[in-house]
Amino acid sequence: MKLDHISFDPSLTPGAHNAIDVCLQLQPEERITVISDHDSLEVAAALMSEVRKTDADSRVFVLENFCTRPCSDMPAEILADLEKSQVSIYTALARVGELKTRMQMMNIINKNKIRHGHMVNITKQIMTEGMRADFWQVDALSQQIMQKARKAHFLHAVTKSGTDIEVEFSPELKWVKTSGIISRDKWANLPGGEVFTSPYNLNGQFVVDGVVGDYLCHKYGDLKNTPLLIEIENSRITNLACDNKELLNDFANYTRTDENSNRVGEFAIGTNLAVKDIIGNILQDEKIPGIHIAFGHPYCEHTGQQWYSSTHIDCVGRDFDFWMDGEQVMKNGKFLILEEVASVN
Repeated sequence: MKLDHISFDPSLTPGAHNAIDVCLQLQPEERITVISDHDSLEVAAALMSEVRKTDADSRVFVLENFCTRPCSDMPAEILADLEKSQVSIYTALARVGELKTRMQMMNIINKNKIRHGHMVNITKQIMTEGMRADFWQVDALSQQIMQKARKAHFLHAVTKSGTDIEVEFSPELKWVKTSGIISRDKWANLPGGEVFTSPYNLNGQFVVDGVVGDYLCHKYGDLKNTPLLIEIENSRITNLACDNKELLNDFANYTRTDENSNRVGEFAIGTNLAVKDIIGNILQDEKIPGIHIAFGHPYCEHTGQQWYSSTHIDCVGRDFDFWMDGEQVMKNGKFLILEEVASVN
């Protein structure tokens, strides 16, 4: 299936071009596997239109043609095809219980060092906003932030909504850049724009007045009017509060899945300068200039963390001030070092 029979809005083309030619840098002699679903076919068609321009070999899979959603496992035919590719893209709506299938896919991607663009919950809005970023400029900013972060021992972050956290870093735990320019060393979400690590320790309270991740994002969207308060001690959740009791229960149950589901596994700084506000979609919102944390799996294969979780849920806030070892890096959600960053495109 090539999806050339599916029409798509021309406004998707610049973002699709960025994905294939700038972020993934697909070459004519390479092979790409594209995994999509019925909800994301228009975006997948736009991406495939750009793939065809490269003359690269390709195959497209629509999940519903191979399993009943939610899939209990990633279909074997898809995994077998991935084994033959140098590049891949996943564009599909997150469903309850499908994190396992994506982890199965990632096992092959990590093993074979496939340049992978991960576009879970991609929408037309994201294609015309975050995916239109100048990713070379985002890469330059991300590199500068990561250089500062690698030297930092502590970070203090606050927001007007009540976030107040102290984060301790370890030189034994690596910082990773996922700016949108994807290499064999690390797959990345698209749109890109973040640097992250697994923190050595984190204490304080984090107010999620942006979005939460995984399938809860699609269910609850923008949390500006019903923020979730998370109290954290020694990187573990100690208390939760939210006026939306259904969200509170869903989040509490999610973070009780296994022994490390309530443990901060990721600390990240968003760097996508094309993202201006929360839209209620984690794929783009976690890239907004600012901070997000995630409970669960710490991407140990990249950060060097020594524990594992079967879950991973991101939590995004708004309008941060933060300091690295006492030096203020962001004020009201704006980087104070932007004047030092010039586009290298």
